[in-house]
Amino acid sequence: MMSLVVHLKTAAHLRGKGDRIAKVTFRGLPLYSRIAENCGEVAHFNETFRWPIASRLDQNEMLEVQVYNYSKVFTNRLVGTFCMVLQKVAEEGHLELTDTLIDDNNMSIKTSVTIDIRYQPMDGTGGMWSDGEFLDVPDDRDGMFAFETDSLLSGQSHGSGTSPGRSLQGSIPTFRKAGRGVFSAMKLGKTKCSKDDHKRGDEPAVLEMEDLDKKAMRLAGMLEPDTISLASVTAVTTNVSNKRSKPDIKMEPSSGRPVDYQISITVIEARQLIGLNMDPVVCVEVGDDKKYTSMKESTNCPYYNEYFVFDFHVPPDVMFDKIIKLSVIHSKNLLRSGTLVGTFKMDVGTVYSQPEHQFYHKWAVLSDPDDITAGCKGYVKCDIAVVGKGDNIKTPHKANETDEDDIEGNLLLPEGIPAERQWARFYVKIHRAEGLPKMNTSIMANVKKAFIGENRDLVDPYVQVQFSGQKGKTSVQKSSYEPIWNEQVIFTELFPPLCKRIKVQIRDSDKVNDVAIGTHFVDLRKISNDGDKGFLPTLGPAWVNMYGSTRQYTLMDEHQDLNDGLGEGVSFRARLLISVAVEILDTTSPEIICSTDVQVEPVSNISESATGKMEEFFLFGSFLEATMIDRKIGDKPISFEITIGNYGNHIDGVSKSSSVKKKKKEDENQEEENELIQNSSEDEADEDADLTSVSSTPPMKPFITDRNYFHLPYFEKKPCVYIKSWWQDQRRRLYNSNMMDKIADKLEEGLNDVQEIIKTEKAFPERRLRGALEELTIGCSRYVTLANKDVNLAGRTKLDRERLKSCMREMDSMGQQAKQIRTQVKKNTVKEKLKLAQNFLQRLRFLADEPQHSIPDVFIWMMSNNKRIAYARIPSKDILFSVVDEETGKDCGKVKAVFLKLPGKKGFGPAGWTVQAKLELYLWLGLNKSRKDFLNGLPNGFEEIRATKTGHGLPPVTLVYDMKQVFQLRAHMYQARSLFAADSSGLSDPFARVFFSSQSQVTEVLNETLCPTWDQLLVFDDVELFGEATELRDDPPIIVVEFYDQDTVGKAEFIGRTFAKPTIKMCDEPYGPPRFPPQLEYYQIYRGNSIAGELLAAFELLQVGPGGRADLPPLEGPTDSERGPILPVPLGIRPVLSRYRIEVLFWGLRDLKRINLAQVDRPRVDIECAGRGVQSVLIQNYKKNPNFSTLVKWFEVDLPENELLHPPLNIRVVDCRAFGRYILVGSHAVSTLRHFIYSPPDKSCNNWASAGDISVNLEAEPPIRKMDTVVKLDAMSDAVVKVDMNEDESDKEKKKKKKKKKGGVEEEEETDERVLDWWSKYFASIETLKENLRSQEAAQAEAEEREDLEIAAEAAEIRPDDLHLKGSKMRERFKEKKSSKQKRSHAADSSEKRPPKARVDELVVYNKELESEYGNFEDWLHTFNLYRGKAGDDDEHALDDDRIVGRFKGSLCMYKVPLSQEITRETGYDPNMGMFQSIPHNDPIHVLVRVYVVRATDLHPADINGKADPYIAIKLGKSEIKDKENYISKQLNPVFGKSFDIEATFPMESMLTVSVYDWDLVGTDDLIGETKIDLENRFYSKFRATCGIASNYSMHGYNIWRDPMKPSQILAKLCKEGKIDGPHYGPGGKVKVANRIFTGPTEIEDENGLKKQTEEHLALSVLNHWEEIPRVGCKLVPEHVETRPLLNPDKPGIEQGRLEMWVDMFPMDMPAPGPAIDTSPRKPKRYELRVIIWNTDEVILEDDDYFTGEKSSDIFVRGWLKGQQEDKQDTDVHYHSLTGEGNFNWRFVFPFDYLVAEEKIVISKKESMFSWDETEYKIPARLTMQVWDADHFSADDFLGAIELDLNRFPRGAKTAKQCNLDMIRNEQELPTISIFKQKRVKGWWPFVARDENDEMELTGKVEAELHLVTAEEAEKSPVGLGRNEPDPLEKPNRPDTSLMWFLGPLKSLRYFIWHNYRWLILKALGLILLLLMLGLFLYSIPGYLVKKILGA
Repeated sequence: MMSLVVHLKTAAHLRGKGDRIAKVTFRGLPLYSRIAENCGEVAHFNETFRWPIASRLDQNEMLEVQVYNYSKVFTNRLVGTFCMVLQKVAEEGHLELTDTLIDDNNMSIKTSVTIDIRYQPMDGTGGMWSDGEFLDVPDDRDGMFAFETDSLLSGQSHGSGTSPGRSLQGSIPTFRKAGRGVFSAMKLGKTKCSKDDHKRGDEPAVLEMEDLDKKAMRLAGMLEPDTISLASVTAVTTNVSNKRSKPDIKMEPSSGRPVDYQISITVIEARQLIGLNMDPVVCVEVGDDKKYTSMKESTNCPYYNEYFVFDFHVPPDVMFDKIIKLSVIHSKNLLRSGTLVGTFKMDVGTVYSQPEHQFYHKWAVLSDPDDITAGCKGYVKCDIAVVGKGDNIKTPHKANETDEDDIEGNLLLPEGIPAERQWARFYVKIHRAEGLPKMNTSIMANVKKAFIGENRDLVDPYVQVQFSGQKGKTSVQKSSYEPIWNEQVIFTELFPPLCKRIKVQIRDSDKVNDVAIGTHFVDLRKISNDGDKGFLPTLGPAWVNMYGSTRQYTLMDEHQDLNDGLGEGVSFRARLLISVAVEILDTTSPEIICSTDVQVEPVSNISESATGKMEEFFLFGSFLEATMIDRKIGDKPISFEITIGNYGNHIDGVSKSSSVKKKKKEDENQEEENELIQNSSEDEADEDADLTSVSSTPPMKPFITDRNYFHLPYFEKKPCVYIKSWWQDQRRRLYNSNMMDKIADKLEEGLNDVQEIIKTEKAFPERRLRGALEELTIGCSRYVTLANKDVNLAGRTKLDRERLKSCMREMDSMGQQAKQIRTQVKKNTVKEKLKLAQNFLQRLRFLADEPQHSIPDVFIWMMSNNKRIAYARIPSKDILFSVVDEETGKDCGKVKAVFLKLPGKKGFGPAGWTVQAKLELYLWLGLNKSRKDFLNGLPNGFEEIRATKTGHGLPPVTLVYDMKQVFQLRAHMYQARSLFAADSSGLSDPFARVFFSSQSQVTEVLNETLCPTWDQLLVFDDVELFGEATELRDDPPIIVVEFYDQDTVGKAEFIGRTFAKPTIKMCDEPYGPPRFPPQLEYYQIYRGNSIAGELLAAFELLQVGPGGRADLPPLEGPTDSERGPILPVPLGIRPVLSRYRIEVLFWGLRDLKRINLAQVDRPRVDIECAGRGVQSVLIQNYKKNPNFSTLVKWFEVDLPENELLHPPLNIRVVDCRAFGRYILVGSHAVSTLRHFIYSPPDKSCNNWASAGDISVNLEAEPPIRKMDTVVKLDAMSDAVVKVDMNEDESDKEKKKKKKKKKGGVEEEEETDERVLDWWSKYFASIETLKENLRSQEAAQAEAEEREDLEIAAEAAEIRPDDLHLKGSKMRERFKEKKSSKQKRSHAADSSEKRPPKARVDELVVYNKELESEYGNFEDWLHTFNLYRGKAGDDDEHALDDDRIVGRFKGSLCMYKVPLSQEITRETGYDPNMGMFQSIPHNDPIHVLVRVYVVRATDLHPADINGKADPYIAIKLGKSEIKDKENYISKQLNPVFGKSFDIEATFPMESMLTVSVYDWDLVGTDDLIGETKIDLENRFYSKFRATCGIASNYSMHGYNIWRDPMKPSQILAKLCKEGKIDGPHYGPGGKVKVANRIFTGPTEIEDENGLKKQTEEHLALSVLNHWEEIPRVGCKLVPEHVETRPLLNPDKPGIEQGRLEMWVDMFPMDMPAPGPAIDTSPRKPKRYELRVIIWNTDEVILEDDDYFTGEKSSDIFVRGWLKGQQEDKQDTDVHYHSLTGEGNFNWRFVFPFDYLVAEEKIVISKKESMFSWDETEYKIPARLTMQVWDADHFSADDFLGAIELDLNRFPRGAKTAKQCNLDMIRNEQELPTISIFKQKRVKGWWPFVARDENDEMELTGKVEAELHLVTAEEAEKSPVGLGRNEPDPLEKPNRPDTSLMWFLGPLKSLRYFIWHNYRWLILKALGLILLLLMLGLFLYSIPGYLVKKILGA
């Protein structure tokens, strides 16, 4: 075994004292020495390191030794590094040396190390080395060689960014020696270095096929296999060298193809609509389709619950740009369009990118587009889902939705968008365009010229911008190829917008119709960043390139779609200079424009230099090979043309602008036509001054390769092309993308490997994932280092700067996270961490996509006869050169295999799969001034031939290769599997054609198979390849293998294609392990974009040396005489075989369709595997009994040891007709046999008894079941299993769920047994289901949150100084999330919302089909679909269902032949049945099938009115039941509640179809959808799906036992069949089964309440825990309801609704079952609500009095209960209330029908005058009361309203004073009551309305009394309406003013004046008195004073 051993002796001349440690790295794998403690100058390590290696040591590989000062606390400090090239070691095998280290600055330091290196190559001598061999160094030093390595160290800088402890991977220092670039071969691979190829050492982790040989993997078992990349997807996708790039495997363009989409929108209700007393309608608009809900009258919170479906068949891009618009319109009717209240817009793409592609029960915020200063106009609650083909949408279970949503927490917005969105202006500035194509024919131009006399440009362009459903246009610039607009289009839209793309389109204005010239989409996500350091959308000014159809103008352009932005453009159309900016509006400022209409304004011109400096670019291309040219083209000479922009395009590129005279060098867009003629010699003095372009190869006649393809004879002469062009120099943008792309490519390769390892179950996927994450971390840090130098470059747009900053932040945090995740990758977490890594990959790809273009893409066109035939488009960034390796494009200066394809729609479907041509192409693009290296990457050994003799500076036009190598290619074609079915029989006649260079060969044709084993060796002799031998060894060209189906007539049909790379042996290498002989590998076969099988093959390319073919390993001659001259695959390569026996269980055939109109009568099944097989017996009469009489047969066959190489097993069904004819009915290929491999039962683990005595305590402590050991008896004792069934689990659960009422009193409400029915059980179960789902979601969210926070926290620990850390942001986001969650949960818990749960026995509600829970019930009987007919060419093979012609039921079992005796010795072993012991007999059996249909949800509307009239139809065999009479009118969520009984005979009738049809008055009924259930598999399954087992046993009531067999009988039967001991019933409620003891109750009540002894509870407790019984245990199907999707064959793959149902089956030979359970829908209960309006207070006053100007109101109260106002009732009017007080004493009476369980009122009414029958509506029970001001002549004025939900409304206030707005505002926090519990309530409630600023204001208070009585009570004690008899109310005591005031003018004047001005009057009187007093005082004081003075 090969190994490299390094003995590290000492390190000397160290400074100071301390602990030292050394690290030795080879091939990226570091090993550490022990710590040399407390050493001074010299550290004695004396340690040996050993690397087993899987491939030969290359001369350029390096060894690196690093010495560190060790520290326990801090990171180790690097002392110095020593690197050496192992050239000498590779040659001599042994080397000892002492050398100095270098420090970080590459300066030599004193410290030195002494090492001794040995290398043992693999030369067959073998002999393992002992590690101790070095310790005594041998004396003979002849073989040794010591040298100083100073000469190796050139002063190159050491890698900058590496910290100690990280292997120097991202930055390996580069050494120069004797002019050869030397670099380390990272990661177990080798990078060869040729000639003077100065590459950096951070090539991708390169791999050679030989390193990966499986043997080498085994040898290298001790290696850290992180680092091994498995090139297994196909060898091609791994980049094996530095001169070739990977080819693209997928061929067909997938975009642009129309697909089916269905958008379903449910409008549930609206709330808080702004406006008074409105009649709202919701309009739902998708694209141009509009649908309306019905109108609800005078309500601000209408309830609709209407469902709309829109179907589309368009390409995905078009679909996702469509806008969904919800608008609420007020009072729309036939005559007027109504007024818009508000709208909400979102594009379909936003919905599709949501989890599950849907928003469920979310509130859309309405805003008014005409008044952006106004706030929210209301909310609409809706569900929106977008379903593409093959998406299935999980709808949360719909039952009684009682959750009053907190609106703010459930807004219809994607994650991360703030709830309050602001208005913003989006400015799209359109500056100018250039390079436009002609959009008119030249004839027209000549006519014009004749008339007008001047030559005009043939295009009239304008630009149209579309955003969020609005369009804006610039002006038209008449006839200009270079129009200048300088205009801006302004959109006003909410920010962040819910529309992702702005569409910018240049159009040509034309009298007849305007045509698009080119389209560009601006993705807002790419030009903005929503982080806390983010930036608003900004772009440019930058040029965007537009691509579309080819440029020659034709009236009918077949590729016009391409110009509209659909599909991949095939030619450059124009470039447009645009910029985008966004400003957030301050809606409070007065001068703002309120409307959102699009505006167009002029803007100032921008300077030339704003978009970058013009530079001259140089593009060089060389065609090394052109093969596989489609022969349909014809044999006219073929040439290839390369264009970039319009440069190089001579046919239709140049459209000269007549107005602009050509200015050389500035005009970058066209070139002079005469330049194409080679210039004369005046240029040559300065040949570079004007390099003429040669953009196409000389035409050449093609040579024939084979029946399908030509090739061009480019043997040693390789034509070249070159183009000079001028563009703004924005290379940095492309460099940035390239850096990220390269990191992403590397990561993707790593992740593909990990997936492949997981898929093939190889060892250590976690190591490979760690390796990939480590590469990612290194790549990210390297990116940050490189990008740092760009940060302050001038002359860039704002987006460039911001984007660079955000990319650096993202990459940095990604690197940290990757580092973090890497430490968490363990064996069991690989899959989830892989998901995280895939998120990284998506993030990287997203970041790498540069929104601002610079250089246009390069197009390569194949021309024949001057017509464009096929093209390839290569992004310019991929071939862009940079001096920094990471920034160089991945295909720059490399040879790439390019496949040309047909343009546009021609490339869809089969035409797109054939290769039009395969080129080996070398491309280089860069600045003209850095052009010197442009030939460096070409294979060596050529001389250049230039166009002119003297022009030595010109690039070559041809390369002539003088070096030529001859090879022999051996293609070992072993087998293919799962090929595409190309014939009508459902099979193919496949052969493979292998192409290499310009040769091709075919395998033989194998008839009628999808899994051909060719076992054939194809030899290609004399394959000539040009270039140096060593290079070819690293970069062989790729091999293309195509698969065809041979047809007797006509051409062979294409099946698929794959690529491979050969393993190469040069003539001086030995043919032996580890690389030879090569191993067979799987290669994926692609057909278009879909996978069409796999090929198992190996390819080797052997160099023919000077000795000719004789030196090659010999070929064994054809040994099979039958096969003629066909060589088989040689022994060393074909797999090792062993003997297997395959047993086949033949059960029966089902649903065979007619073949050629004749029915199948006597079918037989043939099984074949690897050439061996077995036939079933003939079914004599398929109609009578389609089962086989002999059940088990077997055959033996030799199969490969390696399970992955097992060939498929083919099942074919043939029909035996008269005269010995056989007709193939259908076939099925079982591609993997691994599921059927038999593994003997493990005796040790299943023997429970050995564990002592176990008591399983089945108390309902949910999920954990406590195991506590009770007693330790002898080993054979019985385990005790205690099942305490006194309180079944659900009850305990329910106790927990009982919510606390207010005041903390727990409400125990024992529900009366008589009230309970089946529906109580159903609704209770649904509650449980929803709670489980909720808790799951919460747990999941919590786990994610924890993980993210951990990652963030750890990242923060790693770099506390790191400012751009996401942690804080994440935490904030979580806080938001949490708070919203808490909000929601508070909302749910705070007030008692749900009625407390009573004790109800529950069933299980599955929200999917039952079989998906139980593995399709294929526990022993498998169903194989039989296919016939050609496979559909749809991408997802959705049409496969049409190809199914029947089903074969049976099973397989395979095992290696000598099987141990134990199995066959068991008692009752039947040798005829083989491994299929104890399976039931397959004789016909009569069964009663009882189908219960509960209800359907979300049916697809079938009628024009957007509704359906559904009914159920059931079909089983010949019997069919149509329940047409009982259709349910106009319902999309009908409740059927029915059961149907059908008798059937298995196996003839086993497929049950339950369909929902739409009833139509005239015409046939339409199928809405159907679901099929295979009853037979259910019937025979060990899960016992015949009749679900209930959780409790009762003999009467709603939970009556349904099965004719009692639990005890079922248990006895199961025990007998499973051959287990039991059941033994013991005293004290115990039962023992096998070795378990279960406990439970033993008494039961019968109907009369008498208690009886019974064992049924005990038996049932065992059945409910049957999965715990050893050996035979499995979960038995419980009593359940399953939810099945309804599908319609016309709309394959798209759900048309769901059906909730279940099926019971009872064999007829057993006692008959009881009557079916009554599940008929609950009848609503009749109630009467009596509302007495006593008084009102503080009602706002509306009217002004004529005479006195006084405010007053004429108050009346209106109320209604049902959804509409048709039953509204009004009180009388209280006239002239001056205080807002009103007295009424008025009674409303509302009768209604109510469903208690669903809390809904049921109303039936005709929808319109023309309706045939009444439609039932269910609406929430809400009482609305409104207060109005009556007017005599004008309409009454609405003052305020309150709506009370009768199930939960706030308690009324005791007095008017206590009644305030908070009762409405804080509804969530206040305790609520239900009228259905309280029956009678009285109190004060507030009336509210909204003012202009949309604030709630109090507009009055009402004292009311609500009294609820049932219909019976109402009959007994009737009451009158208003104040009428019976039980009249007294007249209200109203003040006099309420009479008209002119009856008593004085009285009322007094009342008016005194009432309103009394305080004023009193104050005035007081003041007068005061003044009087003062006057008297002043009057009397002088006299008084005089008196006093005089002393009188």
